[in-house]
Amino acid sequence: MFYGTVVWDPWLIVAQIVCIQCLYYITLGVFMGVFVGTRVSKLSLVYFFDFATVTLSTVTGWCVIASFILSSVAGAGILLYLIERAKKCLDFAATLYIIHLFICILYGGWPSSITWWVVNGTGLAVMALLGEYLCIQRELREIPISRLRSSV
Repeated sequence: MFYGTVVWDPWLIVAQIVCIQCLYYITLGVFMGVFVGTRVSKLSLVYFFDFATVTLSTVTGWCVIASFILSSVAGAGILLYLIERAKKCLDFAATLYIIHLFICILYGGWPSSITWWVVNGTGLAVMALLGEYLCIQRELREIPISRLRSSV
């Protein structure tokens, strides 16, 4: 089977979505622990899913924003290793942020903060574009050909 041929495998796609979502929240948790956990007495899911914590008016809000942006950069690396194709990066990044939006709606209601939308839109753009760039760089690498040829 050639590299360019596409096989429709819905279970693989669902598994990739679940893996990307889990790894994104793990990296977000690490960054939240480093940046926000040092500033608050108790780190909770409010900082992950409540739109009110994404604010420019407090230092903790800036730390939350930095955590989200750095997690999107880490998400680009996740796309590089789990998806491996540049043309699929936007699809998987958008799926991640749409699922995140639904979780945020279930947790704290419709995000009415412009800051929340700007941060998540920027995170989506960073993850998709950086993931595509990294995948293109990998796809454009030369294929090593062994110098050991059979002599005829």
